[in-house]
Amino acid sequence: MRLLLVEDNVPLADELVAGLKGQGYAVDWLADGRDAAYQGSVEPYDLIILDLGLPGLPGLDVLAQWRGASLATPVLILTARGSWAERIEGLKAGADDYLTKPFHPEELHLRVQALLRRARGLANQPTLQAAGLHLDEQRQCVTQGGVDIQLTAAEFRLLRYFMLHPGQILSKGHLAEHLYDGETERDSNVLEVHVNHLRRKLGRAVIETRRGQGYLFGTGAG
Repeated sequence: MRLLLVEDNVPLADELVAGLKGQGYAVDWLADGRDAAYQGSVEPYDLIILDLGLPGLPGLDVLAQWRGASLATPVLILTARGSWAERIEGLKAGADDYLTKPFHPEELHLRVQALLRRARGLANQPTLQAAGLHLDEQRQCVTQGGVDIQLTAAEFRLLRYFMLHPGQILSKGHLAEHLYDGETERDSNVLEVHVNHLRRKLGRAVIETRRGQGYLFGTGAG
């Protein structure tokens, strides 16, 4: 999953980027509201974390521009402690959730997970489940038939994306856009290697190849 973090506090941004990457997310970071307004509207992010006190263009104005352009990407806003008016205005402007500074990184990670599931209609699932698999996002492993199966970091990122999009044909280009940040070279051959690794661990029926289209997850699993 590819996230955009918009935060002008550099030490905080560095901490958040490191933590989110450790959770298996691809993260782009911007510090200026004007840059965020543009990039958030043209790049295929799965979720955006938006601070409201930004140089260039205030976060509320950035959010208003996105929603005015019908951008439906989930947005989690960061607000200062005690700034209830900002929280209310952010939710009115179209934010999906908010988090008050200072906060524990684990709370941010859990809210991100919840928003991503909600966006896919999976809000009622305590853990991510699809095709007979249960994904543990904290331990970054998967359970199949009651057996824990260990995953590499790349396999975990790919499987999580598949499990959030069961029954949907996903091209290699689409997967690359959502699994890598803007600075990472995207190689479809590497994706194919990871798909084959997942098939060896979970069974070939879990991920189907649709020639000329991409991959289809979940329809062949029990």
